[in-house]
Amino acid sequence: MKKINRRRVLKNLALGIGAIPLTSSSLSHLAKSNIEIKQVYAKELGNSDIKKPVTAITLGAGARGNVYGNYAISFPNELDIIGVAEPINIRNDRYSKKHNIVDENRFITWEHVFEQPKFADAIIITTPDELHYGPCMKALELGYDVLLEKPIAPTESECRDILALSKKTGRIVAVCHVLRYAPYFIKLKEFIDSGKIGELISIQHMEPIQHIHMSHSYVRGNWHNSKQTTPIILAKSCHDLDILRWMIGKPCKSISAYGNLKWFNSSNAPEGSTNRCTDGCLVESTCPYSALKIYYRDRSWTYVFDFPDDSSLHDDFILQQLKTTNYGRCVYKMENDQPDHYITSIEFEDNITANFSMEAFTSYHGRRTRIMGSMGDITGDMDNFIHTDFLTNKTTKWDISVEDVDNYQNSGHGGGDWALVSDWINAMKKQDPNLLTSTIDASIESHIMGFMAEKSRLTKQTANVRL
Repeated sequence: MKKINRRRVLKNLALGIGAIPLTSSSLSHLAKSNIEIKQVYAKELGNSDIKKPVTAITLGAGARGNVYGNYAISFPNELDIIGVAEPINIRNDRYSKKHNIVDENRFITWEHVFEQPKFADAIIITTPDELHYGPCMKALELGYDVLLEKPIAPTESECRDILALSKKTGRIVAVCHVLRYAPYFIKLKEFIDSGKIGELISIQHMEPIQHIHMSHSYVRGNWHNSKQTTPIILAKSCHDLDILRWMIGKPCKSISAYGNLKWFNSSNAPEGSTNRCTDGCLVESTCPYSALKIYYRDRSWTYVFDFPDDSSLHDDFILQQLKTTNYGRCVYKMENDQPDHYITSIEFEDNITANFSMEAFTSYHGRRTRIMGSMGDITGDMDNFIHTDFLTNKTTKWDISVEDVDNYQNSGHGGGDWALVSDWINAMKKQDPNLLTSTIDASIESHIMGFMAEKSRLTKQTANVRL
């Protein structure tokens, strides 16, 4: 029996005629609103025609490695994880146990995997950003197909190297531009391509990172230093540049970018603050970025900690992490250099323009989109979008309920994570990269847009995009 979704129940109660008492005022509002509400149903995940699973080795058993690897738990007939490389022992142990990986297929680093003869169909690369290039090149040399977490690589030349080698070897490289697989963006692209808003004129797109997420990932976290990893426009927002390029469907001509690190720096450190939130900071109790508040008292964003199995030890474990890792350090006293606000203005062919804004200081997350056409416009927020027809003045609200589809509740990015894996498996089985939306060919352009945006931001000059 299919699990009943709370959101679906509430929606049906609200929308069903006669399902709830309606006052005369509410009936009057409905009559005047001229809003039609429609549902977008995501397709069920899985490839029922696949009889023998694709075998894969995961390089990097952190958060993203588990997201993609977990597809094999729900769809064992399609994907079988038979190897792992992970230097953190507890992650290696847990990943191996989850996927029943034999000891001889457990490795410490990605280099160790490629010291062996090829023993799987594919490689899943979810190593840190700066460790994408080496394993991807080696995997292609040895004849593996690849699922490559974004960004492709930290430099434009390395991205082009991967593209060239994938062409030379004929291997499939799926880049994890997962927003292309989210039902929300699929439906938006359908509207644009169908001409329902007339000729596309412009798009405004915003990624609200959410202030705690920013402090967690890009001030304290693995991506706090752009020189050691990748610039935030690639580390966080190459998804967004890619989805703009994909929806517009035309090449980018030029890009101008602005942004800087305005707040999370030493000049804004409050009087009485200490290097760590656990060091007796005098303003800890009034700081929204207090590590004690976020990780210890609220128990949020703790997925980065490899907790011991005994839950009675968790309190002491978290405090120890805050005393010894970057996650316990003051957000104003880190070696971070990633901008906390970033704006790009982009010109595409046929005089189409787009603005993209990445904002740290929001209380909410979830992309916001405004699409302007000659005959209509669209506003959306990942959960739904509203289309207004200029000719009829009719307004239609499209609700995107991916959690109402079995197994989508385990997939992030609006359902895109697992939808990508599903298509990747199908493409490998049929050895047809055209079955993918995010091939290396399609993804390279938006990466170049990111590199040019960062060049523009640093030089304060408009950058021309040459493919």
